[in-house]
Amino acid sequence: MGTVVALAAQFGGAKLADGLYRLRGKSLAVIANTGDDYEHLGLPFSPDLDTLLYTLAGISSTAGFEPEGETRAVHGMLKVLGGPDRPVLGDKSLATSLLRAEGRGAERRLTEVTLEFCRRLGVGARILPMSDAPVRTHVVTDQGTMSFHEYYNTHSCEPAARGFLYIGAEEARLPEEVLDALHAADLEAVVICPGNPYHAIRPILEVGGMRELIRKRGAPVVAVTPIVGGKALRGTAGKLMRDLGKDPSPRAAANEYLRIIDGFVIDREDLAYAESVRSLGIAVVAANTVMRGAEDRVALARAVLEFAAAIRERRLAEAE
Repeated sequence: MGTVVALAAQFGGAKLADGLYRLRGKSLAVIANTGDDYEHLGLPFSPDLDTLLYTLAGISSTAGFEPEGETRAVHGMLKVLGGPDRPVLGDKSLATSLLRAEGRGAERRLTEVTLEFCRRLGVGARILPMSDAPVRTHVVTDQGTMSFHEYYNTHSCEPAARGFLYIGAEEARLPEEVLDALHAADLEAVVICPGNPYHAIRPILEVGGMRELIRKRGAPVVAVTPIVGGKALRGTAGKLMRDLGKDPSPRAAANEYLRIIDGFVIDREDLAYAESVRSLGIAVVAANTVMRGAEDRVALARAVLEFAAAIRERRLAEAE
């Protein structure tokens, strides 16, 4: 068994990353989206990093982005004192933001701080920010261009999206820890976990050199659909696809990763789309992609890794 690198964001991505972690432990490296990071009340918030940390540590709430047993005493007092209503802050969730702020003041990299969180929470896998420098996803809408945080929290995703900008991505550098993971001599597969292609996965791929390195390494690249039965299970992927004039379907999702991925995992409910995805030159396998519990996470992770192994074996056979 070799090194597995996963690109992940949101709770769906964290669930699959958890399944991979249960199978591979320390051999897993998860590159997390930080394009949705934001500043609030003078503190840095990294929702996707926190979701991964809590999920892989086995302490996430049903929402994923905060730990179990969360309370809201600080947020309640903030409102009494005239503070903002949104986003709603959890007491325990503030710990990571406070320590990130402290780390930033001490000129520690976001990657260093995150790996320390992994160690403290007993997470053996490496959870790695896509960049130590700020990269911010902005949504171009009919009401102007705004950060994804503003689009989501202030406007509730209501304005029609017309495009996306990834501010700072081109200038950002891949952290050494990300380079080490992707350059691992035993790199077995790169897995793109289910997530919104536009604000969850695309920012990771837009960081300078990421796409080129993934393809250059030559390991099988497998993505898992975020669309099941014509809709996203969570989040805004379906709505954004429609805004952009695209049909919310597995084929449309696979097309977002054209020339990056070798294989695409669709849900068994969407078998009718298999040939359409294959027409893009992408191998396809169907599996249960709805992860309701730990067994589902592990089963999907195993299916993904077996699919990657089959792609590798086919390449070797074709080369002989």
